[in-house]
Amino acid sequence: MTKRSPRAASAGAARTAPPSAARRRGAAVRPRALVLQATLTVLALTACTGGERTVPVRPVGRVEQPSATTVRALQRLVRDGAPGAASLITRGGRFHGSRFSTSGVADVRNGRPMARPDHFRAGSLTKTLVATVVLQLVAEGELSLTDAAAARLPKSVSATEKDHLGDLRNVTIRQLLDHTSGLFNYTEDARLARELYGKGFAAHRYDSHTPAELLRVALRHPPAAGAGSRSGQGASFTYSNTNYIVLGLVIEAVTGRSYAEEIRRRILTPVQLHDTSFPGTDPALPEPHGRAYSRIGTHRVDTTSLDPSRAGAAGEMVTTLDDLNRFFSALLGGKLLPPHQMAQLRSEAATDGTYGLGLYATQLPCGVQVWGHNGDINGSYAQTAGSVDGRHLVSYRVNTDALADPEHGTAVLTAEFCPPSAG
Repeated sequence: MTKRSPRAASAGAARTAPPSAARRRGAAVRPRALVLQATLTVLALTACTGGERTVPVRPVGRVEQPSATTVRALQRLVRDGAPGAASLITRGGRFHGSRFSTSGVADVRNGRPMARPDHFRAGSLTKTLVATVVLQLVAEGELSLTDAAAARLPKSVSATEKDHLGDLRNVTIRQLLDHTSGLFNYTEDARLARELYGKGFAAHRYDSHTPAELLRVALRHPPAAGAGSRSGQGASFTYSNTNYIVLGLVIEAVTGRSYAEEIRRRILTPVQLHDTSFPGTDPALPEPHGRAYSRIGTHRVDTTSLDPSRAGAAGEMVTTLDDLNRFFSALLGGKLLPPHQMAQLRSEAATDGTYGLGLYATQLPCGVQVWGHNGDINGSYAQTAGSVDGRHLVSYRVNTDALADPEHGTAVLTAEFCPPSAG
């Protein structure tokens, strides 16, 4: 989640939004037309119809590890103030040959370096998995992108929040997915923000929050300008974690199961993401893990342990670099969605090239375009980006929640995807 403007719009829960359009384009001007690979092969999974099966994403044959092109960029992130930084490069869809690189430390107390199996909180990267499940439900005819959000909420929430649901009657599922709903970002609420990631963090780090409670906080605030048009006309991109809190509730209403359980059934089990979890209110990270650090005022605070219900479907996911690469390989490679929903996932038309439906494109300085998402939550920042077919991927992370210079994060991607002579 991120808390300020496009690059920051969530909170101690998952404070990251995609970088601004200008920043993502680098020096190049990005065409508004959607860039798709015409020959992309798409495999529809049993998962798309609610069943379970295994998605093969394993390499074939002997693979040499790629060169560690991201090392210098990781070192720059550490010089910027991150205790540690790590990346995982996968080329040609060959996971056994992935290259792990690291700089700095996972724990400032004992100097342990970051390790490839380490678990960490992934913040708004959660959104891409939530969006994938929603689009699977659309493909199955259980949902429509034009449905009014208020009509698709669980009855218990609708009854409890009926006095506050006016804004949601004019918001569609599509507008939730691409952040054009105009709904107030609950993590920007002044009181809640202090408790989530400000001076009140120490006293409130173990507070539990329900999705209905977080939605109620958001609906007490007026919507952003341009909201309230179900046609989408006049709406503009305004990153809000509230959108995905609502989508988590929609998944529950449609399937009868929590969004986390649906992700397990439809994504984690088929793609064999054994190290990804949705902890709910559990404050502990699975082993192994390093520490997480936030800057609160002038102090570096250990924020490893916290109640992640503050983030919910907007950013509670815990994962590893390997699992991020495997998920995005399956998604971008067309193994989780039919062709029509893949096109919808990538469509950034409604946001003027800023954000698709839980995914966004980044134009690197050399002109190469990659697809992925980023995310942050207290003490952790991560990003995954990949080629249009998902065969070439980079995931990186730092054990702090804010990049001192966001361009240095983009430099990690540039180091791998751009030839040395380019950009």
